[in-house]
Amino acid sequence: MALPTDPAEPLDDPRIEAFGMLIEAHNELHNALQRNLDAEAGVPLGWLSVLIRLARSPDSRLRMTVLARDMTMSTSGLTRLIDRMEADGVVRREVCPEDRRGMLAVLTEQGRALLASTAPCHVADLEHLLGGALDGAELGQLTDLLRKVRDHVREVGPPPG
Repeated sequence: MALPTDPAEPLDDPRIEAFGMLIEAHNELHNALQRNLDAEAGVPLGWLSVLIRLARSPDSRLRMTVLARDMTMSTSGLTRLIDRMEADGVVRREVCPEDRRGMLAVLTEQGRALLASTAPCHVADLEHLLGGALDGAELGQLTDLLRKVRDHVREVGPPPG
């Protein structure tokens, strides 16, 4: 599909629709996942997202600034979240060995246990919500496309002005 470069009506631009659908789909998925995770496991989705992100990182640790970016949170918002998670023993903080000014969030054994007990519910919810809408090939395409957009945005940075 050729995209207009100077549409007569900017609100008809397909990029506006694509971005709007991405936001709406994210919000619907997030809200449905949060409701069920609260009911089934009593765990906030934000906690589970941190645990998954750490578990999928080398040595189950990640710089706080990178985690904040990936979670789309401010650094102060992530600090407050990690404070609560650390108080429950599911993560701990360590000084970054490469840069002593930086901090790492690290998954603990208790965090691994919480993740192991909640991941099956989360996967079942994702299967219900995503699997009901997309087959395996479509899910792979969606993942590839979202990764491509994410990587491009990280490469080019924010728009000028």
